[in-house]
Amino acid sequence: MLCPSCSKSETQVIDSRDDGKIIRRRRACGKCNYRFTTYERIEIPKLSVIKKDKRKEPFIRNKIITGIQKACEKRPIKEEEIEGIVDKIEQSFFEKGEKEVESRLIGQMVMEELKKLDPVAYLRFASVYRAFKDVESFEREVHKVIKK
Repeated sequence: MLCPSCSKSETQVIDSRDDGKIIRRRRACGKCNYRFTTYERIEIPKLSVIKKDKRKEPFIRNKIITGIQKACEKRPIKEEEIEGIVDKIEQSFFEKGEKEVESRLIGQMVMEELKKLDPVAYLRFASVYRAFKDVESFEREVHKVIKK
């Protein structure tokens, strides 16, 4: 990186701090001794969602958050817990290097996490996600939750 002061010399990193989201680097010019700080953000790869009808659309984190929030209405679940679920799901795709993911998989992962967190929220989410055709289908799902 060129020095912003003299524009002639390459700078050297004298200190670096990484908080997991942003890397802060203190730099110094070898020629004029000018010191400055740069901030680097980790670029998150773009993720696409493949819908049931095979259309692709960008991954929008807030869509998942909104769906979980609706399932968790009037339940003793903190916003941080909801964010944590979405963080975990999103992170799993990035760790695997996924560029495209089926919406079905996202829904299943949300249900798995909600099942551990709150059975009522799980059933609410599952009832919309699975679109139960009749009361008996919903009742079978309730019994599965009760048995565990």
